[in-house]
Amino acid sequence: MVRNNPHDVTKVVKLSQKTYSKMVQNLWWAAGYNILAIPLAAGVLYNFGLILSPAVGALLMSLSTVIVALNSQTLRKHKPE
Repeated sequence: MVRNNPHDVTKVVKLSQKTYSKMVQNLWWAAGYNILAIPLAAGVLYNFGLILSPAVGALLMSLSTVIVALNSQTLRKHKPE
């Protein structure tokens, strides 16, 4: 809102809606990852031979962070109308 154009207000509102939507997507992604990965790392499926080593868990956590960051970067493609 650098200019004195009232139409910029609607652009800012639309951008904020997109940003909020992206925040919700990232929250669901991170929560879903943690719901699955933390029990695996704790050894819940040890009896079935499925073990997640701490190194792999750390790698997957880093990958999850990268996915959230890349998802957030898609906001750069947003062009106000």
